[in-house]
Amino acid sequence: MGRIGTDLLSQTNEDFEKARSRGRIQSLLSSLAWKNSDLLSFYAVTELIKPRNETYLGMRTIPVKQIIGSEGRYQDFSLAFYPKKELLRARWRSIDRAVKEYVNLPPISVYKLGQWYFVRDGNHRVSVAKTQGVEFIDAEVVELDSQIPLEAGLTMKQLRKRVIDYERKRFLEQYNPSYLPMDQIEFTSPGSYPEMVNHILVHKYYLNEGKSEELSFQAGAVSWYENVYQPIIEEVRREKLLSSFPGNTEADLYMWIVRHWDNLKHMSGSQEVSIESATSDYKMRYGRGRVERWLNRVKYFFSKK
Repeated sequence: MGRIGTDLLSQTNEDFEKARSRGRIQSLLSSLAWKNSDLLSFYAVTELIKPRNETYLGMRTIPVKQIIGSEGRYQDFSLAFYPKKELLRARWRSIDRAVKEYVNLPPISVYKLGQWYFVRDGNHRVSVAKTQGVEFIDAEVVELDSQIPLEAGLTMKQLRKRVIDYERKRFLEQYNPSYLPMDQIEFTSPGSYPEMVNHILVHKYYLNEGKSEELSFQAGAVSWYENVYQPIIEEVRREKLLSSFPGNTEADLYMWIVRHWDNLKHMSGSQEVSIESATSDYKMRYGRGRVERWLNRVKYFFSKK
């Protein structure tokens, strides 16, 4: 091997070590700030935002700085796409060498959400490009629609909050529920507002049985609140359940207890299970003691942003 080849191998090794070192520093700084330094997982993100349509955009030149996640290798690279694992070394160095020798590499493949991109194929090429300060890279792009805004550095915890806020906003705009005390009905889990709507519609369905005129959504919602939601919340308060679940709300407990209630009915084969017994059983199974509640409050407070 010639002098140039030896120097090139040495340089690619130094580049990899530099990239790994930057990744370690980023992880350390993120940990000190109680932030997650991992790439966003494409599947975890789409599970939350549930894009509806897919459009093939073909070949594009895209900004490297707008690549924020990966379909399958999100655990192998840091948030800034620096390599985190030794097993990436050989492939990473081969890409680095190809770039230095001006070899034409195939375009990467990405999903586009808003103005941001998730790598389908080509994670090592993106990592090398980031390390070398490359601004643009060729990519085959498939665009997915999304109503939830994304951004660089966004964590899954922040994304869940955005999805919840979006679902609440959609519910308020669609139903204008001035007839419900929405200042008291707040969820902290994605999917809860659509599930609440389903509860109301099911309740309305049973109210409509045998009637000649169908009740309005408003009438069904008011009846649901008075006859389903409020009795469960009263049990939650009587059992002092909220103190066992730091960071959650009474509405969260309503949803969990309804699910638990349905499970108990299914397991027992009887519809005679009372809400009181379902709430008590839920507390017994999932409630926490004083020390554990304190520890969970601390854990929740310092959970990664």
